[in-house]
Amino acid sequence: MPAPGPRRPAIRSTGLTKHYGARAAVDGIDLEIPDGVIAGFVGPNGSGKTTTIRMLLALVSPSAGEAEVLGTSIRNPGDYLPRVGALIEGPAFYPTLSGRRNLEVLTTLGGIPRSRVEEVLDLVELRERAGDHVRTYSMGMKQRLGIAAAMLPNPEVLILDEPANGLDPAGILEMRRLLSRLRDQGITIFISSHLLSEVEQVADWILVLKDGRLLFQGPTADLLSRRHGRLLVAAEHEAGLTTVATIAEVAGFKVARVNGHLEVDAPASFAAQLNRQAMAAGVTLVEISRSHASLEETFLDLTNGETR
Repeated sequence: MPAPGPRRPAIRSTGLTKHYGARAAVDGIDLEIPDGVIAGFVGPNGSGKTTTIRMLLALVSPSAGEAEVLGTSIRNPGDYLPRVGALIEGPAFYPTLSGRRNLEVLTTLGGIPRSRVEEVLDLVELRERAGDHVRTYSMGMKQRLGIAAAMLPNPEVLILDEPANGLDPAGILEMRRLLSRLRDQGITIFISSHLLSEVEQVADWILVLKDGRLLFQGPTADLLSRRHGRLLVAAEHEAGLTTVATIAEVAGFKVARVNGHLEVDAPASFAAQLNRQAMAAGVTLVEISRSHASLEETFLDLTNGETR
């Protein structure tokens, strides 16, 4: 049998552009999001993330360019939207109806089998509270009910705008687990979020947008590897840190003193050299370890034009 060909991207665009008057909210972006990943879509406020999502969902028309979702042009929304779930700008439900009844209303409106209600309630782990009025739900429960609603048509792609917005730490953890379960079922998840630490926890694929332009897209690990991280250094005697700081600064690296140790903005390859030079200067290092760059640090470098 011939080897299977490469899988089709779940979302793809070429030169996708949206103008509002003379301003380009989205400026010629080329997206390519693989099937079956969690893709994090990040960028400063006003960078064009929401406009991009609205074009992918056929809520606004592009000024130029093309895009496909599940291999179908966004100019033919009826051919792909039934296979897409979305949660945009927070869920809206009847507060005096139960979570279950709200979902039943949606199945009636959408021509979806009623049996899907219990399936999605199990999926988002809300069955125990499904009979309670939505007005009694926490923010996290409302967000999970919103995802349950988006999952009613059994979509292949799920598009979420700020799904963790307003959640407490427990709610964020629940959301993270839910998204991972959905990905494990083969669903492609496209998340717009300003919570960079959370995107780093869940996203396999990352897209960075600024001023309507796409600065990076690819595996999250590839973006994080563009910044070398830090060395954390502690000396036997704190006075020796001044000598160590001078060694690092002469080598061209930034140094910060934090809680009795040094943070040296240098690659792991500098550790051995730093240790040798410290020993030669009579300073004994009791710790020299590596701290990986965070997505937030890498994002700030990239959007400020300082990526290494």
